[in-house]
Amino acid sequence: MALESFKAQISLLLEQMINQPEDQHEVQEQLREKLREMRAMGLPLPADLVELEKRLDDDFYAAGN
Repeated sequence: MALESFKAQISLLLEQMINQPEDQHEVQEQLREKLREMRAMGLPLPADLVELEKRLDDDFYAAGN
């Protein structure tokens, strides 16, 4: 899958997080999966998405999960 395709999919996921907050946890998991796929393929990860992933993980662990 090309980098542009990943970027488009991630953009849609970010929009879902905003527009459908009730599904936020599921969307976060999908976002993490896309970033794992990009890492596995050796694609460069945008710094802002790496930071978002870290913040999501911090929030998840701070909530006691």
